[in-house]
Amino acid sequence: MQVTAKQRMRAAVVGVAALALVLTGCAGASGSISYAGPAQVDGALPQETQAQLNDAVTHAMAASGASGAIVGVWAPWSGSWVTGLGTQTVDGATAVDAEMSFRVGDVTRLMTCDVLYALADRDILELDDPVTKYVSGVADLSSVTLVHLCNGTGGLGSSAAVVGPSMLNTPNRAWNPKELASFGLERSRLAPGLQYQESDAGYLLLGLAMERASGKKMEELIDEYVAEPLDLDSTKLPGSAPGTPGDAPLNGHFLLPAEEGGMNCAAPVDITTSSASAGFSNAGAVSTITDLGRYAQAEAVQALRIREKPQRYAEAMPAYADAPSWLQATGGGFMVGSMIGQHGWAPGYLTAAYSDPTTGFTVAVVLNNSAAGKDLIAALAWELAAIASKAPAAAGQTAPEFGLPFTAEQYREQVTALAVCPIAPPADETAPVEGEEEEG
Repeated sequence: MQVTAKQRMRAAVVGVAALALVLTGCAGASGSISYAGPAQVDGALPQETQAQLNDAVTHAMAASGASGAIVGVWAPWSGSWVTGLGTQTVDGATAVDAEMSFRVGDVTRLMTCDVLYALADRDILELDDPVTKYVSGVADLSSVTLVHLCNGTGGLGSSAAVVGPSMLNTPNRAWNPKELASFGLERSRLAPGLQYQESDAGYLLLGLAMERASGKKMEELIDEYVAEPLDLDSTKLPGSAPGTPGDAPLNGHFLLPAEEGGMNCAAPVDITTSSASAGFSNAGAVSTITDLGRYAQAEAVQALRIREKPQRYAEAMPAYADAPSWLQATGGGFMVGSMIGQHGWAPGYLTAAYSDPTTGFTVAVVLNNSAAGKDLIAALAWELAAIASKAPAAAGQTAPEFGLPFTAEQYREQVTALAVCPIAPPADETAPVEGEEEEG
């Protein structure tokens, strides 16, 4: 069933608010968190649904130049599909395993905002504290608050366009977060609080501010307030020392320009080993697909909160000028129809994770090549969501009245439009099979 954008947005806001009331029973007097997650059918999604999902992922792999992908789809009323696709390298023999770890890119922003609200809930700081209270050398940001930075409404610019190439070319460099943020601060600004604007600089400054307010490093804060309460054993923010995103990592890659134009899709550059300081509190975290799926589900219902108010997703703004009404941004993430989540890149990886707070329906996916950029992984995640949202109910289950304001076809077309590598045309079913002769 496909419902209107206004219906889905209204349901999302009401659903989050209602679930937030329930969450008070999940936090103990000491602020401890207990999260069980949604009831999930113990079985696989129907074969037809799996085939459609598989086709969507392999299509995006070709478009992005990725040799491998890991995907998790959980439809609580129907089943799940968690798998690795492809290989670690182009023309390689090592298959991708679903348990491999990877960099989650901009999903880190959700975790950073989790920490902000955790510290506010515990009276360690105030959401409306100016960033200048904690970060020196930014006196001109006296009207920008911590919650502005979380919501993406601080009016600050983004650093990625300037320093992105340097991150790829010097993967082992230990970056200073304030230095990274400075490139975004030099760009044109908007008045704070008026509209959402993409700003990695804002999340970098937010991380620095919370370190100063708490007296702890960001890696400690994410472990204490995100990974440990949710039992996310493979999720963390690494330090600045170069390393892989875990003991059994998915290999990450990027592409170089080809002499004849476009990208050299035949020779991806390995960047599995790098410094997480390039992402820090903006895009530095690592995880696995099962951890990421559980995190997305918990995030959608704000399971980490120990106070009901203020509601983190209550004041969403359009994600960009002329954005459809069902696509809004706040709280470190995006509201896509009824789903809440985030998508983005880290050197070598494109990652997305989205979950519906009412049903627990969740999609998480990573591609092991970052060349195509964050719009492609968003399109893939939303294509997967549109496919799986129509999965039939398993025996003894009832499918919820759940729909999305877009179609899988829309976002498959967008993946194609964003391709940086050639996509093989569909096989011609009318062509003769090898060994058979054409008639005539």
